[in-house]
Amino acid sequence: MSELEFTIERKKTEAEQYVCSAQSFELGTVVMTQGVKMLLSDNIGANLRIYLMRHQNGDWGDMPIEDKIANDEATKIGARIMSGYQICNQRIWIITEGDRSVTTVLFPFEY
Repeated sequence: MSELEFTIERKKTEAEQYVCSAQSFELGTVVMTQGVKMLLSDNIGANLRIYLMRHQNGDWGDMPIEDKIANDEATKIGARIMSGYQICNQRIWIITEGDRSVTTVLFPFEY
């Protein structure tokens, strides 16, 4: 087995064995970029609240396993938390600062 194949297999195993250990946390003030505001206003029925609840409760969405593990730890030590989701066929990021004072919703290209 090549090193690349070994790495791929290890990543698959990690993903299959991952169990969220995050603690619920405060979002602070929720803000969003103008781009996200436009997306929501152009798509009546799009509900950001669902994604914020998922983020707040340890469902990190479509993030690499390493980031999910780091987020789980961040909920316990007060570090920055980042999740990613698809909404209205657009990828958004939700980022909560380490001090839990603010959570920002943005497109990756706005980072």
